[in-house]
Amino acid sequence: MNPVYYTSAIAIATAAGVVLRPFRWPEAIWAVAGAVLILALGILTPAEVWSGIAKGFDVYLFLIGMMLLSELARREGLFDWVAAIAVSYAKGSPRRLFVMIYLVGVVVTALLSNDATAVVLTPAVYAGCRAAKVKDPLPYLYICAFIANAASFVLPISNPANLVIFAGGEMPPLSRWLGTFLGPSIAAIVVTFIALYWSQRRVLASDTVADKVERPVLSLPAKLAGVGLLATAAVLISASAMHIDLGLPTFLAGALTSIAVLAIMRQSPIEIIKDVSWAVLPLVAGLFVIVEAVNHTGVTSLIAEHLKAISEHSETQAIGIGGISVALFSNLVNNLPAGLFAASAVQAAQVSDRVTAAVLIGVDLGPNLSVTGSLATILWLTALRREGIYVSALDFLKIGVVVMTPALLASLLVLCL
Repeated sequence: MNPVYYTSAIAIATAAGVVLRPFRWPEAIWAVAGAVLILALGILTPAEVWSGIAKGFDVYLFLIGMMLLSELARREGLFDWVAAIAVSYAKGSPRRLFVMIYLVGVVVTALLSNDATAVVLTPAVYAGCRAAKVKDPLPYLYICAFIANAASFVLPISNPANLVIFAGGEMPPLSRWLGTFLGPSIAAIVVTFIALYWSQRRVLASDTVADKVERPVLSLPAKLAGVGLLATAAVLISASAMHIDLGLPTFLAGALTSIAVLAIMRQSPIEIIKDVSWAVLPLVAGLFVIVEAVNHTGVTSLIAEHLKAISEHSETQAIGIGGISVALFSNLVNNLPAGLFAASAVQAAQVSDRVTAAVLIGVDLGPNLSVTGSLATILWLTALRREGIYVSALDFLKIGVVVMTPALLASLLVLCL
């Protein structure tokens, strides 16, 4: 048995299953099936499979905390209240509403992470579109998916993948981070807005937005949920500054906020726990196992050698090739596992900070190409399905090509300059 061929075949089949969802089975089934096959064929031992799963432990805690906060805020009407305010400021203009949602998405992604944008902002935007009686909510919902990745390297906490890239080394201080990534981030955010707006211009031109929307009363539980979200943002920024993993603080913030609200309302936690999208966790775990198997084939060392050779020949060429290659790879296996894979290659190659930055941009921004590129986009799809909205992989790809391609090139160009 050639483990390289088997591993490659399983990785490709898993990626295809997650993207295409045959029989409309959830993405998690295909990721877990790939991981089980890796174990059954003896490509990895049980200990190695567990090692792959354990690498995502901090991510699992982070997601649980965010999903608890999101579900709590949704149930208590916080999103409806926020949406009513946004619609009232839009003053009947679809374009103004589009811009406002985009700006909010930038702030939420930068301060709470791209996964939070998918989990927290998407339900709020849908509630706002429903309250505003828009004809087609998709242009506004697309913002949540694309800005979640486009603004995800403004700060180290803006994307869990950022922490993965620097897991084996030292996270740059905030001043150096901003010196490296602020310019490329601005380029990504601006170009993504222009491309996304252009792709949705016809729908926006024919859309209508209600001038006035009745603003619901903000209840005490909703206020507490809002305080919990703000406190979580503060905790994440503090944890990042102190080089503390984000998973446990986020989990504790979500759990404690939920317990406090439920205790005040004297409600059972069963309903909230039941409505959380738990399938996301085995999906991520399965993908981490797939990447662990790929790492064992020796491909990582081979890529590191090539990257080092290209970097020694031309740093600019290494920035372009590294960033674009990782961006495309992230759409095959999801950017979190791809980040682990890329981090191993970058650390082994011992390349410059700018080449490492290009790889991080590819991991963060590249996933805007497909629905499986990032966990944030998968969470976004899950949030849409809960509202009865379905976006096919092909429909997303058509927009993703238009939006991601110029944004990635612009960011890498600014990095080179």
